[in-house]
Amino acid sequence: MAGRYFGTDGIRGRANRFPMTAEIAMKVGMAAGLSFQRGSHRHRVVVGKDTRLSGYMIENALVSGLCAAGMDVFLLGPIPTPAVAMLVHSLRADMGVMISASHNPYYDNGIKLFGPDGYKLSDDIENRIEAMLEENIDSALADSDGIGRAKRVDGVHDRYIEFAKRTLPQPMSLDGLRIVVDCANGAAYKVAPAVLWELGAEVIAINVEPNGFNINQDCGSTHPAGLQKKVHEVRADIGIALDGDADRVVIVDENGTIVDGDQIMALVAESWHSAGRLVGGGVVATIMSNLGLERYLNGIKLDLHRTKVGDRYVVEHMRANGLNIGGEQSGHIVLSDFSTTGDGLVSALQVLACIKQQNRPVSELTRKFEPVPQLLKNVRFHGGKPLEEAPVKAAIEDAKNRLGASGRLVIRPSGTEPLIRVMAEGDDRQLVEDVVNDIVGVIAESRSAA
Repeated sequence: MAGRYFGTDGIRGRANRFPMTAEIAMKVGMAAGLSFQRGSHRHRVVVGKDTRLSGYMIENALVSGLCAAGMDVFLLGPIPTPAVAMLVHSLRADMGVMISASHNPYYDNGIKLFGPDGYKLSDDIENRIEAMLEENIDSALADSDGIGRAKRVDGVHDRYIEFAKRTLPQPMSLDGLRIVVDCANGAAYKVAPAVLWELGAEVIAINVEPNGFNINQDCGSTHPAGLQKKVHEVRADIGIALDGDADRVVIVDENGTIVDGDQIMALVAESWHSAGRLVGGGVVATIMSNLGLERYLNGIKLDLHRTKVGDRYVVEHMRANGLNIGGEQSGHIVLSDFSTTGDGLVSALQVLACIKQQNRPVSELTRKFEPVPQLLKNVRFHGGKPLEEAPVKAAIEDAKNRLGASGRLVIRPSGTEPLIRVMAEGDDRQLVEDVVNDIVGVIAESRSAA
C-alpha cells in the first residue's frame, strides 16, 4: 500500500479526515515505534509540533501509539522542524516526530518522521511503516511492564537558540541591522526573534501570536505581502519570512523585493566557494529551480544537480555525492555543515553573514542572476489520474516541442495536496505563458468531462 499515507514530506491531510485522524496517528506511532527499536535499552523519541489547533489531538494519539510500542516520549511542544531533527541527535533519541503541515493552512496537519541520525526517512523505511499500518501488529507491542512513559522537556528552546547562534561566523554580530522577522504565527514564534536579538540586531517581530487558527494565514513565507509592507514602514535593512514549521525561508530586501530560495542558494554558494567552504563543486536543487540559477552557477564553474521535488530527495543526493548546499526555490535551504534538514532561520543567518562581511545592501547582494521567465499554475482535481489521459498527454508533448531546447517543462502531482502543478520556463515569456495556459486548460477540461 506504499503511497497511500506518505507523500513528498511525510503524511499530510485535512485534520480529522483520512489520513490525518487520531486513529491513523496512533497506528503511525505504533508502527514507527516498532520500526526504530534497536537492542534492549529503553528507547526514546522526541516529538515536536507547530501551533495548529489539531496538534493537540495528533500529539496525544501519536504518544499513545509510541508508548504502546515501548517508546519513552519526550514532548518538546511548539518548536521548529529543524530543532526536532537536531534534538534527535542531541538527546540520543531513537527517532523524532514533527507534527506539522508546514506552509499549509491551520485545517491541515501532518506527521514528519526522523531517524536516529536526524535525517528524514528513506522511501524504503516509509514503505515498511506503511505496510505495518495495514497489518495487525498488536502482538508485537510492548508487554504491560514495557509500556513507555511520556514527559514534557524543558529548555529545548534554549538549546536550539544556542545552536542557531553558533552557525554565525565568530565573532560576528548583527549589531547595526534592523530586521523584520515574520514567524507565520508558527513554530518559531519564540525562538527566531530571540536568536536575532541575542546576536545584536534590532528586531521587529510580526505574526508571533498564534491562536491555533492563524498559522500561515496571510503571513509567512507563502504570503510575504505583510512583511514587505512592514519592511517599508520601519525602514528595515531586511525582512525574513519563515513558514509554519520554520524549515523554509523567504527574504525581503530593503526595497521590499522578494528573494526566493534560488537566489539564496546562489548567494551562499558563491560566498562559501570564495571562502573555500563549498564542498562537492556545486549545489543540489530540484527540478523546480529556475534555469537562471543553473546558468549562474555554471558561469562561476559550479554544477547544479537536480532531484525530484522534496527536500529529503535533495538531502539524499547531497549525502550520496558529498555536497553541503542544497535546497528548493520555495525556500527549503539545507546547509549540511549545520543541519540534516531545511532550516529557515539558519539559512537567513547565512544571508545576514554575507551582508555583514560585504557591507552591502541586501538588494545588491541577493540579485545574483536574472531569473528566466517561469510560470507555475496549479489545477485542483478529485479522483482519477488526469496526467494519463490522452488529450493531456498530447498537450504536454506539444508544449515540449514548442519550448524546444531553450526551455523546460515540469508537470507533476503535488505530494501534499490534490493538485497538478504545471511549470514551464524559457527565454520567451509569452511562449511560457501560452504553453502553461494550454496545458492547464486541457487538464481542467478533462476534469469537467469526467
